[in-house]
Amino acid sequence: MNLHIVTPLAVVVDETVQSLRAEDASGSFGIWPGHAAFLTSLVVSVVSWMTPDGLSHYCAVRGGVLTVTGGDRIAIATREAVAGDDLATLDQTVLARFRADLEEERMEHVEATRLQFSAVRQLISRLQPGQDRETFR
Repeated sequence: MNLHIVTPLAVVVDETVQSLRAEDASGSFGIWPGHAAFLTSLVVSVVSWMTPDGLSHYCAVRGGVLTVTGGDRIAIATREAVAGDDLATLDQTVLARFRADLEEERMEHVEATRLQFSAVRQLISRLQPGQDRETFR
């Protein structure tokens, strides 16, 4: 099977694999040759795979989309990915940074939404019936 892991800026992994293990919102799953067509949204996690020569490889992904087509092509598109052979380092440092970045983005989104609601409330309070009639008299 061919594995392609890409980010908007680079092709991180492009190699032949024997099997793959990844994680989505429902949990961990595996992909073997001949797998049915498949599409899922990945969570922040470490994707692992075995090459035909029996070596294990890993890549930390910041979420993304995994597709399996033709039973022999696996593609992962993600915002950010870090490949490596040391699972402990990827798990401790890279995933921790990915999770912290996601939390920061969530907080920024909440603050932006609050500002938008505040602006809408101010507009509505200035456009209440009766106020503009008195202004134009």
